[in-house]
Amino acid sequence: MPKRVDHRERRALIADALMRVAAEQGLEAVSLRHVAAAAEVSTGMVQHYFRTRDEMMVFALAVVRERNEARVRKAVEPLGATPAPRALLRAMLAELLPLDEDRRADGRVALAFLAYTAVRPAVAAALHDETAALLAFVAGQIAAGSPFVADGRVDPERAAVGLLAVMEGLGIYVLGGHYPPETALAALDAQLDLIFGPEPPPGAVSRDGSGRRRPARR
Repeated sequence: MPKRVDHRERRALIADALMRVAAEQGLEAVSLRHVAAAAEVSTGMVQHYFRTRDEMMVFALAVVRERNEARVRKAVEPLGATPAPRALLRAMLAELLPLDEDRRADGRVALAFLAYTAVRPAVAAALHDETAALLAFVAGQIAAGSPFVADGRVDPERAAVGLLAVMEGLGIYVLGGHYPPETALAALDAQLDLIFGPEPPPGAVSRDGSGRRRPARR
């Protein structure tokens, strides 16, 4: 009986090799031949799953996204089934910052791939739906949790664009060694303060999901 082949597993193996090559040697070293050598498979096998370099790049970006999603799920799990919007966004965005070695490795590769897509519109198009979905999610959390939306001081869509831009920019500066993790987290908290208002001191007041203040539970 012929051995069954797990095609997704093989594609993931090749994408992981691609990311190792990019992280260790730079994106310019990524080629079908180099990736095949890193994965310890034939060039023909790589070409069987990815006809072009662009196809490899899109799949590897999807692998990075899946890793990030798994980290975010783990980070927000302690918040319970219905976390407050600010707490949810803080946990999610902090987890996406490259604050430890695993996240730095993925962050370096993701940054290189995004630079690659900047000059390849066809490749970048594969990311547009994901970006739009993330933006809509963040805007929805801001609309639900910011007390400044009702009076027009905060526009959820614009605030979401700014918040994600801050997160991405902080990530770049942390990767470059310009900021330590604590500086990045403090800047993220400051941006959240502008959107949701300052966090109340412990034991004073807390916010429910709508952003209204209420006495803290004892």
